[in-house]
Amino acid sequence: MDTDSDTEFSKGWLEWFLSLKGSEFFCEIDEDYILDRFNLTGLQAEVTYFQKALELITDSLEEYSESQAEEIENSAKHLYGLIHARYIITAAGISKMLEKYKESAFGYCPRVHCNNQPLLPLGITDVPGKYSVFLYCCKCEDVYNPKQNRHRSVDGAYFGTSFPHMFLDTYPYLKPQLSESEMKKFRYEPKMFGFKLHAVSHIHKWQDLKRSEMVARILNDS
Repeated sequence: MDTDSDTEFSKGWLEWFLSLKGSEFFCEIDEDYILDRFNLTGLQAEVTYFQKALELITDSLEEYSESQAEEIENSAKHLYGLIHARYIITAAGISKMLEKYKESAFGYCPRVHCNNQPLLPLGITDVPGKYSVFLYCCKCEDVYNPKQNRHRSVDGAYFGTSFPHMFLDTYPYLKPQLSESEMKKFRYEPKMFGFKLHAVSHIHKWQDLKRSEMVARILNDS
């Protein structure tokens, strides 16, 4: 198959896949879960070489054409990602993701006022091939692009839209609880010379924008 060396391939496909740069967000799925056909319901239609991909993941693939090797490997990666999205919303999967969260494996919120709050992976759609994975901050409740470029090619559907919220529902103590006074400090308030900006400033900006647009239309029509 498409590996860097025979030694690397001898690790077993799953160990090899999880060691790849860009696979850091994935947890190891229990083999019993992968082999349970009930957990794979509906995935056969999503993966080109479904059976061979499954055999590759479980290190039981014996017969394959060299010309199909790359396609089978890509199918295995895709299949693992789809199974992963289902697995991480099970009790076992959430527990494994908790260990990665404790290690801050998904990075920290880039927002200054979040004070390095650990992030959680999130898909903004469950449909594969639409968007890459995003990172969710449970403190400011916003989403961000991964810091590393290698993670920006990871499909968000491999983590799904429900994971962060099920994770925090399972471990509610991990979600920061801010008092009213803390919330005031937590939110940035724009000021000028020490004074809060009045809402009228936003109206003035809107008026200036509309005036500029009107002048541009007049110049274009003349």
